[in-house]
Amino acid sequence: MHKLWASTYKEILLLIRDFGGLVILFVMPLVLIITITLIQDSTFKTVNDTKIPILIVDQDKGVISETILSDLKASESFEIILEKDEADAKELVFKGDYQLAIVIPENLSIDLTKKIDQNVEGILAKFGIEEEEVKQVQELTKKEVMLFFDPATQQAFKTSVKNGIDKMISKIETAAVYKAFQQQLTDDASEVIFETDSFISFKEIMPVKNDKELVPNSVQHNVPAWTLFAIFFIIVPLSINIVKEKSQGTFVRLRTNPVSYATVLGGKTIVYLTVCLLQFVFMLLIGVYLFPELGLPRLDIANRLPMLLLVTVFSGLAAIGLGLLLGTVAKTQEQSAPFGATFVVILAAMGGVWVPVFAMPKVMQALSNLSPMNWGLNAYYDVFLRNVTFVEIVPEISLLLLFFISTTLIAIVYNEKKNAV
Repeated sequence: MHKLWASTYKEILLLIRDFGGLVILFVMPLVLIITITLIQDSTFKTVNDTKIPILIVDQDKGVISETILSDLKASESFEIILEKDEADAKELVFKGDYQLAIVIPENLSIDLTKKIDQNVEGILAKFGIEEEEVKQVQELTKKEVMLFFDPATQQAFKTSVKNGIDKMISKIETAAVYKAFQQQLTDDASEVIFETDSFISFKEIMPVKNDKELVPNSVQHNVPAWTLFAIFFIIVPLSINIVKEKSQGTFVRLRTNPVSYATVLGGKTIVYLTVCLLQFVFMLLIGVYLFPELGLPRLDIANRLPMLLLVTVFSGLAAIGLGLLLGTVAKTQEQSAPFGATFVVILAAMGGVWVPVFAMPKVMQALSNLSPMNWGLNAYYDVFLRNVTFVEIVPEISLLLLFFISTTLIAIVYNEKKNAV
């Protein structure tokens, strides 16, 4: 026990004397989480709370265009700016001044009415409700509502707008069909035959706790993700520390004393696990106290702290195990530092820190299951967003613990074989 404490004390001295390392471990993660959360929250508000200015070129001047404009204004997502010339609207969008321009074609209302009347008359004639007369069917050109997007616009925004406008046009066409049938079947305009309101609708059901809906926000997504990134980034200073001790001859001196390599690694594990817990606490304090001052949602950790600390401990152990293995295998700092930093970024990308796993290709979704950051992130999300019990995070923390044990054992075995006489 005395040897373990001595090894731990040595690591503490090395750590507090390395000012640059302390900045990397504590300051940079805080700057990172504040910056990323502010950016993502602003993007979230841009899509949901702030009206996006769009250009409308109304060449129809009819009932349909009035309905489209009315629905767009009612959505409260867009600021409508009327533009007379299609070419000017196209140029403004393609230059990046606006994200979207919608061109409503000429005679859309008139031609749609004609087309529906022809179809309705044909159907009623088939059923004998109307005298069947031979009428010359007028060929009508199909109409296209043209959308011009800024080339820099994200595909998700394009898809959302296209789906919304498609739904809007379908609703308008359906209402016009009902109206045409009603006009043919009754002379009383006030009589309602067809109910045009949608029968089927969608409602999002949110998790509820204490009769209150739990609505996820950018803070709840970013704090666990970037906390995990900061925790795993300790493999860089940890591996450099091990390589430096080997190059300076510290390990050679330790081998002259009855101290096992496992004891040396144990001291490092205790110190860097404490660092992980301190990183986590600082991240929580930022989320609880600083984010509300910056206009961001407050991080809610009510009744979650014990399980969050548990996930942090096992995530920290997995990161430490990886750092111990890298430091043991690497021969120079030039090997450990670039590889460690790059490998953390790869694990983060695979684990879903940057891009959600469900949005990845099938191959990457399968590979993401191999990333310890994915296990830790799922455990954090289970606690933060899904309000699970301890039993439900056991699989994730078990994988993290197994990863730590495996990497540490490999490091010990590799060191023993390397130094065997």
